[in-house]
Amino acid sequence: QVQLVESGGGLVQAGGSLKLSCTASGRIFSINAMGWYRQAPGKQRGLVASISSGGTSNYADSVKGRFTISRDNAKNTVYLQMNSLKPEDTAVYYCNAEVRYSRYESSKPYWGQGTQVTVSS
Repeated sequence: QVQLVESGGGLVQAGGSLKLSCTASGRIFSINAMGWYRQAPGKQRGLVASISSGGTSNYADSVKGRFTISRDNAKNTVYLQMNSLKPEDTAVYYCNAEVRYSRYESSKPYWGQGTQVTVSS
């Protein structure tokens, strides 16, 4: 099995910054894409940012220029640096990783437990 453990959420004022971290552990041969999703109350979960194993990143339009995703492949860890936070960024943030158990198997998606980010106005 694979576990994803997130950290770094919390309460911050508008304009402030937070950095989220997510580390994968367990039965891992390799990790393809990693990413961050978020879900606000009454809304569907949506992509915030993703990054390939080679470092190619992709962002939701609403966070471009404010958020930066990065990863440390040696540590199986993905980060999300969030700057210029807005009240509309308030949500539960979930880490996602596409994990391969072996070279003979395709990747499978795993999710973290979620971390709350609250931005006050």
